[in-house]
Amino acid sequence: MEKNNKLILKLIFGFFLLFSTRAISQETHSLSIKVRNLRNSDGKVLFALYNKDGTVPDQKLEKYFKKMVGVINSESAEVTFHDLPKARYAVFILHDENENGEIDKRFLLPTEGVGYSNYKSLGLRNRPNFKDASFFLKDDFSTEVKVIYK
Repeated sequence: MEKNNKLILKLIFGFFLLFSTRAISQETHSLSIKVRNLRNSDGKVLFALYNKDGTVPDQKLEKYFKKMVGVINSESAEVTFHDLPKARYAVFILHDENENGEIDKRFLLPTEGVGYSNYKSLGLRNRPNFKDASFFLKDDFSTEVKVIYK
């Protein structure tokens, strides 16, 4: 009889452990991203979220984890990504003035505004990469990304 009680206790403990770790691993958060001071209210703003090293920069917009399009209101736009697990993320912004979904360039430089999380300027000595653009999301978080025009 005592052997059965021990077995039942082990099973109960096992189920408790299984469900408690599953609940912890499924914890998710929201990330709100805002851009201000766009040069005009033309087009839309593309918000791309990256979660892997080597994905930034993404010239063809193919390596993102999640993407949203924000509507411009008074030269500002904002989106919120929901249900994000704890992880490292980097944000890329494109002010897609002509709404073609591409990073338009002239002489290798973007002709529309772009921005990356943690970057206030871009240049040959300050090229974006995932390591420098990323941050660790462990709670609900709001951030503002500067859009840079060349």
